[in-house]
Amino acid sequence: MIRCRSPPSLLLRMLSSCTSLPKPNPRLPLSTKPTSHNIQSSHLVTIPCKMSQTMSVSRCFTASTDPIRISSKPGLEPETGDPDPTSLVVVSFYKFADFPDYAGFRKPLKELCEELCVSGGIILAKEGINGSICGTREAVERVLAFIQSDDRLKGLRQIESPVSPEEEALHHGHTSSSPLAAGEDAPFRWDHVRVKLKKEIVSLGMPTVSPIVKVGKYVKPREWNALISDPDTVVIDVRNNYETRIGKFKGAVDPLTTAFREFPSWVDDQFKLDETDSKQSKLEIKDSNEIAKEEVETSKENMPKRIAMYCTGGIRCEKASSFLLSKGFKEVYHLEGGILKYLEEVPKTESLWEGECFVFDKRVSVEHGLAQGTFKLCYGCKQPVSDADMEAPEWEYGVTCPHCYSSKSLEEKERARARQRQFKTWGIIGGPDKGRRPASSTPDDNEKRNDTPLSRSV
Repeated sequence: MIRCRSPPSLLLRMLSSCTSLPKPNPRLPLSTKPTSHNIQSSHLVTIPCKMSQTMSVSRCFTASTDPIRISSKPGLEPETGDPDPTSLVVVSFYKFADFPDYAGFRKPLKELCEELCVSGGIILAKEGINGSICGTREAVERVLAFIQSDDRLKGLRQIESPVSPEEEALHHGHTSSSPLAAGEDAPFRWDHVRVKLKKEIVSLGMPTVSPIVKVGKYVKPREWNALISDPDTVVIDVRNNYETRIGKFKGAVDPLTTAFREFPSWVDDQFKLDETDSKQSKLEIKDSNEIAKEEVETSKENMPKRIAMYCTGGIRCEKASSFLLSKGFKEVYHLEGGILKYLEEVPKTESLWEGECFVFDKRVSVEHGLAQGTFKLCYGCKQPVSDADMEAPEWEYGVTCPHCYSSKSLEEKERARARQRQFKTWGIIGGPDKGRRPASSTPDDNEKRNDTPLSRSV
């Protein structure tokens, strides 16, 4: 995490230069007491990242107060219409690969992201890489090029989402809350990247299921409508219930899972695969001459002729399709690039998508054309909430919403209120001295510590 204190002169110049601010959201509390101590990045002055050898504050800061150039169309140069290398982009990517030495990739990747001011989250595992990052187009392209410099990770599956001028301004620090804030509505925390080491890049809990070995058939977004409109096709949404609640494809089956790990058991229950496996094992014990044709047909009668699956970006479908194939399903298809690619390529007038698509960053949800959606996030349960939810009596900012109010105990609610008070007062949970060792107050305190009797075990 990159933290720094901006020089007082820089703060004054930035404050004086902020002559107009967006209208604040009345539902969201404002941070009213920023301090000069160790404040969370969301309350620091932020300015465009420019690499310089003479920077005295941080390698991601410069004393320049030049206004941020924002093109009239996100990601394009205002004069030529070409991609603007200094505009912000959000790119989600993944690749299944045989990657046993993944741990050694973490340090150089994280250091490069920090150097280039690229934020977001990346997961590394022996089965590949999965991530979503935000930064200038030039910086993000350098990070992706570095990842693909390893031959095993070439051919990343990527989905790029545009960043609006409003989001870009928020990302660089001009917010409705405070001219010192980095913007809680920015796609990612602008100064922070997490590179985690895990057992799986998407957790199914079944190590034997590998999309590298076998995977379903990819379907292009433009061909998706025809496939799911076929009455012989069973369409399955493999996302979790808090995602499906705000949008899904017309006629899709919702497994109502709370985690991806629940998907295999749902499949077994839905298609009675436990019974099928039991019958199949009994058939294998019998002499082949005794196997009746109708028994064989019975073992397959619960399997649909064709299955089409989809998820946010495509990664969960790869594992889910591999799992179904291992269970004996024959025709398994999945949407290439996921919902995001579909919303990007298919016009709203032709779309079979209903609602909005939940995304795992501070945008919360997106609509057709990957435009910013209308949902916000409940910081008590991390679920999407609508304007109507925020008008409900169960809504308390940073504490509860109608979807988690009844499931939280009084103790949990009070802890959430305490966290919210800390953040509102100091701009950081835990206070401005979080993570610091307490300094000795007086020489007398040191003498008292030195006079403490030794442990009896010595």
